[in-house]
Formats: sequence, C-alpha cells, structure tokens
Amino acid sequence: MDSPLVKILNHIGHQTCSTYNTYQGIKPHFLSLSHPRALLREQSVPPRILLLSSREKKRKTLLAKPFRSSELESRASFSASSKRAFIIVIIVTKCKIATMTVTPKISINDGNLVVHGKTILTGVPDSIVLNPGSGAGLLAGAFIGATASHSKSLHVFPVGVLEGLRFVCCFRFKLWWMTQRMGKCGKDIPLETQFMLVESRKGDEGVDQDDAQTIYTVFLPLLEGQFRAVLQGNDRNEMEICLESGDSAVETNQGLKLVYMHAGTNPFEVINQAVKDVEKYMQTFLHREKKKLPSFLDWFGWCTWDAFYTDVTAEGVEEGLESLSEGGTPPRFLIIDDGWQQIETKAKEEAKVVVQEGAQFASRLTGIKENSKFQKNGEKNEQAIGLKHVVDDAKQCHDVKYVYVWHALAGYWGGVKPAATGMEHYDTALAYPVQSPGVIGNQPDVAMDSLSVHGLGLVHPKKVFNFYNELHAYLASCGVDGVKVDVQNIIETLGAGHGGRVSLTRSYNQALEASVARNFPDNGCIACMCHNTDAIYSAKQTAVVRASDDFYPRDPASHTIHISSVAYNTLFLGEFMQPDWDMFHSLHPAAEYHGAARAIGGCAIYVSDKPGNHNFDLLKKLVLPDGSVLRAQLPGRPTLDSLFADPARDGTSLLKIWNVNKCTGVVGVFNCQGAGWCKIEKKTRIHDQTPGTLTGSVCASDVDCIAQVAGAKWNGETVVYAYKSGELVRLPKGASVPVTLKVLEYELFHFCPIDDIASDISFAPIGLLDMFNAGGAMEQVEIHMTSDKAPGHCDGEVSSELATSLGENRPPTATISLRVRGCGRFGAYSSKRPLKCTVGNAGTDFDYDSATGLLTLTLPVPGEEMYRWPVEIQV
Repeated sequence: MDSPLVKILNHIGHQTCSTYNTYQGIKPHFLSLSHPRALLREQSVPPRILLLSSREKKRKTLLAKPFRSSELESRASFSASSKRAFIIVIIVTKCKIATMTVTPKISINDGNLVVHGKTILTGVPDSIVLNPGSGAGLLAGAFIGATASHSKSLHVFPVGVLEGLRFVCCFRFKLWWMTQRMGKCGKDIPLETQFMLVESRKGDEGVDQDDAQTIYTVFLPLLEGQFRAVLQGNDRNEMEICLESGDSAVETNQGLKLVYMHAGTNPFEVINQAVKDVEKYMQTFLHREKKKLPSFLDWFGWCTWDAFYTDVTAEGVEEGLESLSEGGTPPRFLIIDDGWQQIETKAKEEAKVVVQEGAQFASRLTGIKENSKFQKNGEKNEQAIGLKHVVDDAKQCHDVKYVYVWHALAGYWGGVKPAATGMEHYDTALAYPVQSPGVIGNQPDVAMDSLSVHGLGLVHPKKVFNFYNELHAYLASCGVDGVKVDVQNIIETLGAGHGGRVSLTRSYNQALEASVARNFPDNGCIACMCHNTDAIYSAKQTAVVRASDDFYPRDPASHTIHISSVAYNTLFLGEFMQPDWDMFHSLHPAAEYHGAARAIGGCAIYVSDKPGNHNFDLLKKLVLPDGSVLRAQLPGRPTLDSLFADPARDGTSLLKIWNVNKCTGVVGVFNCQGAGWCKIEKKTRIHDQTPGTLTGSVCASDVDCIAQVAGAKWNGETVVYAYKSGELVRLPKGASVPVTLKVLEYELFHFCPIDDIASDISFAPIGLLDMFNAGGAMEQVEIHMTSDKAPGHCDGEVSSELATSLGENRPPTATISLRVRGCGRFGAYSSKRPLKCTVGNAGTDFDYDSATGLLTLTLPVPGEEMYRWPVEIQV
C-alpha cells in the first residue's frame, strides 16, 4: 500500500522542483516528481511541507508542524487544484538526506553528480538542481538548473568539481568561431564552452575499472528565455555555468533548464540523441536530418574570395570559370564573395590585396543592388548590364548550376548606412557592440575597435525581414540561387535595448530564414562566422554551416589546426547542419592535405584558386568530368579513439576522421601536430617547429556505422584499400593495419565489408581507385545466385588454385550487379578470379591480382551527368 508521502506526490502529478534556502536551519530534501514511487524513500519522522509559488516567488507555508496522513491528502488537493504553479519542498526534520534523482541513471547524491554509478562532479552546491526531461525520449537525460539570491543580467553558477576524467569540448576562441580543447579537470574548461563530452567508467561494485563499461556524458548549455548559458572552469577545478542576457535591463535570478545532460555507451549516439531531446524540448530549431540540404553540395564549386578579394569584377568571374573548365574540372556552383555590393567606406585607405583585419567594419551598405564593377562589361561607355548578365553568362556559357552571392547578416561588415537613399524604410540606427566577458577573456576581436568608433548600422529588428526579402527578391530576379550569409555573430554584441542577445539574434535569424524560404526554393543558404548557440539553437531551416575559422593560404600555422578544428567542431555542429570545410587552393603546399580531408568530410568541395593557378591532377581526385563530386554520406567526425586525444598538441596522436558511403566506410588519418590556438598569446601559432613522425593503426570498427552499411548478415570481415599506397588487405574481424605519417601527411583507408557468396567465394566492392573518396562511387550492390543449389559445392573437389586457373571453365556461382557513378579505374575485391565482367551490358577487359584479390577494370566517361554505370561481375 502506498505511503501518504507517495499518495500526495502521485496526486499532485508532474511538478518541477527547485532548490531554495534551508528552512529552520535544516537542509531541504528536494525531489523530482516525475517518478515518485521510484524516487521516494520512507522517512522515519513526519516531514514538513512548504509550497513555493513560482509566480509570486514568495514562500508560502502550508504546514509548519508535523501533520497526520489525512492532512497530507487535503493539502495535496489544495495545491493540485490551485491556479498557481507551486513547487513542493519536502523538509526532513532530522539530518537524513535522501537522493535527488531525476532519471534512473543520473542523480545528485550527497553533493555528487552521479552518472551511471560514476561520480562526475563533486561538491555540487545547493543552488544547483536537476530537472527531468519530459517524455520517453529523455529518460537518459536531465537538465541542470540554478538559482541565485538576486536578479542580474549575468550570473556565474559553480556546478561542481571535475577532476580525473577526460573530456573534449568545443569553445569559442574568438567571437566568430569555435575550436577544440581536451582536458581532465575543471580548470581545463575554457571560457565560452558550448559543447562538452566527458568519459567515465561505469561504477558497478566489484568490477575492475579496466573491464568496466565506458560511459559518455554530454553537456549542452542551452538558451532559456532571453538568456544564453555556456560552460567554463575556474582555478578550483569547478565547472561553472555562465548565464548572460546581453542587455542590462534583462535580468533573472534563476534558470531551471540551463544545461542538458545525456549519457550512454556510444558517444556518437549520445550526442545525436541529446540534440534531438533538446530539439523536442526547445522547439526553436530542427536537427540536421529534418532539413533540406541544398543541391550545390554534390557539385564542385569556385569562390571568388582568395582569387580577387574585394576587387572581384564581372570579368574576373568569367575568367575564373573558364580557367577551371578548360582543365577538365568544371565548376557547377559559384560563390560571388564580398566585393559586389554598393558600399560607403569611412576608412581613408582600403587594403588592395588582402583585406586588413577589422578595416572592412568601417564600411556600410548603401544599396541592395550590385556596384559599378558588375554593371559594365569592362568597356568604357558600354551600356549597363548588371548582375543578371553575370549570372546568365555563368549558367549559359559555363553550365554553372547554382550561383550564390555573399552578404553579411547585418547587410555589410559595418551594417547598413542609416537613411541611405532608397533604404530609409529599414529604420537603421547606429549601434555600438559590447562583447561578452567570455569572448574578451579568450580572443577579443579587433573589429570592435572600428565599430566602437564608427558604430554599426543596425536595421530595426521589426524591419529586417523587409530588408532581407527585398535584397533576396532582387538577387533571385537576377537568377541567383542562394546566399552565403557572413559575419553573423556581430548581432549578439548589439542586444542592449533589444531584449538581449538571444532575442535580437533570433529575430534576425527568423527573418533571414523566412526570406530564404520565399526567394530560394532549394534552401540556398550557407551560414558563416556564426558559432554561437544563440543562432545554432534558433535555426529551423539553415542546413549548411561553416565549421571552422577560415582557410588562410599564407599562414603556415593554420593548416593542421583547420583540419582538426573542423573535425571536432562537427561533433556538435554536425547535429544541426551539414558542416562546410571552407574553400582551399588546389595549387598550394597543403593542397592534398586539405583536399583529402574535404573528400571524406561529407561537405561541399570548392576552391578559391586564382585563374590559371590550378593543380588539375589534384582536382581530378575530387571532381568527376561532369563537375560532380563523390560526397560522403555524413558529417565527418573523429573516431572513438581520437575523441579525447589531442592530435594538434600532444605530440603523439594522429587524427582519425570517419565517414560512410552507401556501401563502404572510410577513415582519413592526418598528422595535425604542431600548431593550435594559444590561450596565452591569444592567437593560433606554431608551438612545435619540428613535429615528429607518428604511427597509429586503423580498423573497420573505427567507422562507427560500418555494421549498418554492411547489413545484418555481415560477419565482421573487411578488405581495406589504402588510397595513397594502393595496398589492399583482407582483415579478419577486429584486426587493424598500421599507419605512419609525418606532419601534413595523410592516408585514406576505405573499409569494404566482405560478402561471403559461397564457402570459397568472397566479394567486396571498393569504388573508383583514383578518387580520394573511392567508395563514394558505389551506389548499389546486388548478388544473384545462379541456381538453388547450395553455393560453394559446384566445384567443391577442385582446389582453389586449380579453380582459379581453370577460369571460364568452371560454372558460375553468382552474378554481382553494381551501380557505379563516375569514370576511371574501378576496383573490387574477389577471392576468386571473375569469369566475366560487363560494363553497360558490354563485355570488358579486366585485371586480377590473385595475391591480393584486387579486380580492376575501366569505366568510360559517361555521356550523362550523374550517370550510374551498370557493372556485372560473374564469379
């Protein structure tokens, strides 16, 4: 029979508990009421009850003395029927403190945050509470809340001490961008941490820690109302929540759901489910899987930025497209970057080759149409032709499919000029930025020096949709298919007087997405310089996000950290949008390194080469003759054994990035050592001039989804094809192969699940052997047995060597039907020499290496775009 305490809590139903001050000097016993039967422990003495009105925020004492069971039920009826929302606090009259449990696997017990039996944080203050997620999908997760004694616009709440547990986090090292940091204690948590994954061992009694199950706990600081939360550490090894509105007039004294926690045994599934849980709770954004990916992602592109910077012209666009097409790698999407708009500059001198950092913020937009460079075709006194001519020429003369143009979220770097002719109706006013303390504590942006003097022309939030819609409608009328929207995080610094950073950012993002939906039906938008959670948790539509700081062709310190930062940032960003790895140069000392990473990143592939400065041998490893690319299926992320290593700084670890194609898996291995962001010098720098040669290993299980790709009947065996070495090795389940790399070197390993067709015949498709992402060419595999007779017995008395030598004299066992996209050298593994191969229903010559089982044949250049060759292999 239920106790009176259980009855009252069952009667009241699902309430949210919060931690308040002690009552009469006795520490409260706080309970989550989602699962009262599981949570309550019988008390040996009568408890007291307080009801706290969340509306009035005043203490209301129902009972100040011990009471009888009958009183419990009557008081419960009162609180349940009241129109006010009350919070129940059970106060024990003796110092017998029970556990505050929110889910079966996450709890605060005697001041310890415990996950799956393992203490993650110690010394958790009374001001910190756990709140359960609602709904079946949140049973493995909980929300962290906190309260303060008075209201402010910025709070820092200690959460508890973190010591001796490995973690990886993504934090904003500057206003615009995140990068990764690894650590083992609270003081290692950087300011502006927006994502954190902690590794622990399940604390079962009697289980050796080496044999204990590894648990991964993700912490996601969230938005609550007008406030944004981030994590940080202090010198006492405490994890802290920094809660900020960005407007001194917007204050609070609490947040009930500031950080979401989720835990499990597979870190990739934990992160994925955590973001989906938060999506369900917040309802302000959509997961990447629910968004429409723009079509340009599957085509090779060219961006004008590094080729011309702001000096881009209509003639330059024509020259760049023609140069790449003549080399056999035609760009099918084009980004006309900064330099096409009408602007007014306050600075006396503009940089002519490279935009001086911060100088561009002195310029403001003066009109929504193109500037004079795009209104003439290079001849004096020629009639104005405009942006439409440039776009039409790109599409009609160079077969470009998608044209995007650049603009800033505020219009231009310095915003929109107030009262500019034809733009008065946007109600633009000068605003002066205020950076958050976390950004200032990491790397303050020099752009603020210019904006603090000149201000930024901020379109009124209620007029910003009109601004975007008029701009985008004009671009669409010119044939433009989408926009790259840059400099987005500047909006967070301008929240004062507009309800704070979250409110202003959300207003701008909602207006942008509404305009993109109206004017660009392919969801044509690339978000850039936007690594704040204000925007990330407000994106219901935007599906492509730049995943790291820029590609800097002239900065030797930038190349290795660029690859590693994108990979680790993708752990977080990849749940919201398809990460964009940025442009790169095909003719550059690090070109192959960048190209190989992008090939397996699941991202768009585009360069910013100057016309005539190309490495076509490299580009043809990425781009097919029709201008399409072999894009991997998922955002590329670090492998399990790379998650908590530091491949940029520890001097011992290689970075491994995994992805999947439709029929295979791929692991890219990169030596990224020697450079990274320095918290002392507050910039990216080389910290090891001569990083050493490193050795590691790869195996099929490095590809987290390899079993799903292989299918239910897979026995775990693969063949692995190493792209650079050209080696093919058959791997038993659990086996690995070594890899040794110098800094700025890479290798790509394609793991191909083996299908056992018969007892002596095994097969695995690889793909186009000369393409970086070889397996991306494989679209479909079907195996058709030639008879109902049990395969493998047709020549059971003939030795394997004799059967191979007999070749076409043995009867066929099966026909393997493939669909392969692209052209060139196709490869597959076959344990026996095939009897016959056909391409497009015509017989074709093939080569077979009996030592390795490598079968190769040549696919011709198809006459259609995105054509999938039918290939049949008889074994």
